[in-house]
Amino acid sequence: MTIAYACVLFMGLFPYVAAGIAKKGFDHYDNSMPRQWLAKQTGFRARANAAQANLFESLPLFFAAVIIASMNDAPQARIDLLAIVFVMARIVYLVCYIANWPTTRSIVWLAGLACVVTIFFQI
Repeated sequence: MTIAYACVLFMGLFPYVAAGIAKKGFDHYDNSMPRQWLAKQTGFRARANAAQANLFESLPLFFAAVIIASMNDAPQARIDLLAIVFVMARIVYLVCYIANWPTTRSIVWLAGLACVVTIFFQI
């Protein structure tokens, strides 16, 4: 397994970390209606839930970039490096979202997107 593929696996699972943070402590959590419960949350729970959605939304383009670049024999070391930077950006993104640092969050989001676009340019 390449480092980039390991990053794909990690990112496939990472949104569940945000989900866990959103549900942290399960304060009156209703497992029969989890989406309605999450929709009523405020503060860090609401931000973690929003981060979870954004993390899931970023996956298709990242997965496609890594797979297509790998299939087209792009330099593996570059794909790996860009995938690692993408993962790091998304981890920092989650921290920024939960901490309510919107400007930093947007900059980090853009850095992650730049990594994905750059992976495509390796083809």
